[in-house]
Amino acid sequence: MKRQAKGILNGAIAAASYGTNPLFALPLYSKGIGVNSVLFYRYFIALIIYFIWLKFHKRISLKISVKEFTPLLILGLFFSLSSLTLFDAFNYIEAGIACTILFIYPVIVAVIMTLFFKEKITKTVIFAIILTSIGIALLYKGKPGADLNLHGVAVVLLSALLYALYIVGVKKIKIIRHIESAKLSFYVMLFGLLVYIFNLKFCTELQVLNTPILWLFVIGLAIFPTIISLETITVSIKLIGSTNTAILGALEPLTAIFFGILFFNEHLTLRISIGVILILFGVFLIISKKMKHA
Repeated sequence: MKRQAKGILNGAIAAASYGTNPLFALPLYSKGIGVNSVLFYRYFIALIIYFIWLKFHKRISLKISVKEFTPLLILGLFFSLSSLTLFDAFNYIEAGIACTILFIYPVIVAVIMTLFFKEKITKTVIFAIILTSIGIALLYKGKPGADLNLHGVAVVLLSALLYALYIVGVKKIKIIRHIESAKLSFYVMLFGLLVYIFNLKFCTELQVLNTPILWLFVIGLAIFPTIISLETITVSIKLIGSTNTAILGALEPLTAIFFGILFFNEHLTLRISIGVILILFGVFLIISKKMKHA
């Protein structure tokens, strides 16, 4: 029971902390800082902080074997590209709505587990997929009188797929299972950073942060939706499994919408509210089924 409670707590913290992405990213966008520069600083600063913490506080060895290199590289790329596509979507649709659409990743996780790992697809899962699809359709309206940008929706769906692949990979790649959570998180950040180094043409196109407030925002990005989220989601996946951890992500869109309304003057209409409720209800159907089996 303690194991399950710890897994649930870590999953909830991971989701809530990941939902703070817009809180720190949108102010950087408003100052003209591009997506790749924002994410480079996010991962680079997170990597430095995490390295110091692991090396001098936890005193964990960061050595990996040749066999571990490729799976860690793949997981790092999945996680990083999921961040890139989500942050890119913020340029097209409201952050709260983007994070809500992203929340279909638990359903994608359930589908992947069914198709590739022989988990039975139940009527509950099918009903959950229908509910989440209707919920996303209801979110087609963003600001009053404005249609939701379809390109932005497609980018978020890609982000959800990549995030789902990351979650499944952490649980199902055999050689990854024995790696300590902290070490796994470190290498996910390290290999994820490579995406932005490449996109910025080896940092020749990196934008400079010239005010203290901008540095505070990127430090916030490095700590909350990166270090805290990565560390806790890895622990949660190993304790309660991929699907259960994914569904606990319900706190993520709620966090994002809360900050969007509070700080960025985003709108919460009746239509959007119903869409959010349908999405949350759909994924909670899956978690309740999983918990009964457990």
